[in-house]
Amino acid sequence: METHQITSTILQIVLILSFAKVLGEVAERLGQPSVLGELVAGVLLGASVLGWIKTSDSITLLAELGVILLLFEIGLESDIGDFLKVGACATAVAVTGVAGPFAAGYGICLLLGLNHTVSIFVGATLTATSIGITARTLKDLGASRSREAQIIIGAAVADDIIGLVILAIITGIAQGTGMTLWPAVRTSLLAVILLAGAILASIPIAPYVLKIVNRLRTRGMLIVSAFGFCLLMAYFADRLHLATIVGAFAAGLVLARTEDQARIQVRIKPLADIFVPIFFVSLGLTVDISALNPLNPAARSTIVFVALIATVAVLFKILSGYVIPRMPVSRAVIGIGMVPRGEVGLIFASIGLSRGIITQDLYAALLAVIFITTFITPPLLKAAISKKMQTSVHQHVPSST
Repeated sequence: METHQITSTILQIVLILSFAKVLGEVAERLGQPSVLGELVAGVLLGASVLGWIKTSDSITLLAELGVILLLFEIGLESDIGDFLKVGACATAVAVTGVAGPFAAGYGICLLLGLNHTVSIFVGATLTATSIGITARTLKDLGASRSREAQIIIGAAVADDIIGLVILAIITGIAQGTGMTLWPAVRTSLLAVILLAGAILASIPIAPYVLKIVNRLRTRGMLIVSAFGFCLLMAYFADRLHLATIVGAFAAGLVLARTEDQARIQVRIKPLADIFVPIFFVSLGLTVDISALNPLNPAARSTIVFVALIATVAVLFKILSGYVIPRMPVSRAVIGIGMVPRGEVGLIFASIGLSRGIITQDLYAALLAVIFITTFITPPLLKAAISKKMQTSVHQHVPSST
């Protein structure tokens, strides 16, 4: 990288962090989670408004570190035992949240005259769930340790595994190799088994490694070792064809069981405060608001398509929260938490465009759907959590009689 590219990237980081913090503060003062302000900051800085920042490899890398740190933090605050207790519920939410949007998206596309392959791909894109948005919102609202959060994260991990299978199938269709279902399922199961094995193997080893680390005199050894383990697990997950955030979350779960959990948690926060906002701003950078301009006649058919697809994308994910039987949780919070497609949906859409499955116009429409689901989640989730808290207070108020 040349010197001017380095200085240009430095200036972009300054702009990203400045806009993120200022608009995050504005969002907070308006009663919304700060993540919403960070998403808006990305839209303002992106090509469709000010055009000051374009997505680059450097920004993408920093953004990836941000979402890895976010899920690592969530893992540090969690407990494996709690996740095992909600495993069946999380799986039910994930399966419902995949099947509903897929069937609805596929059906709408067929009714609009698109072919089977394109319809399958659009339906598959709607199955994705981006845990980054929901996890950050829950953290901002102080609900990251709730049972709802555990179910949402567990369902998102299961969603990622199901998405891996679907992506392998539709990629095979696009390449003319047909419905290669079993190889995709086998790869997914193997990935899950190996990742679970890595977690179980790390749990008894981690405390002894940290004892050695704590005896060393070099400054920052504890946090460097913890962050290094997080990155290693993220890399390991990627090599197993799972999302890097799954590995980062797993690393947090492992270290959450050690005596150094609190110290690691305190020392990782400054890193997260810098890198996590870059991730959310980067999501906003690629938004093209001109694609939804109702004054442009060419955009009207796209707006109708986006409205239909976004409606089913939101509705069926929310309904997935209501499949949980007899558990004292807010089903609305769980369903809304599954709504955002975020970076996972972006990956699906970009693969479709690069493989020639969808056109540029359809790609732009899918991006609009992805960002609608991403932007509406923070305020909806805040409203649902506020309602849950109010209900809880009323239930605990003793009767005057």
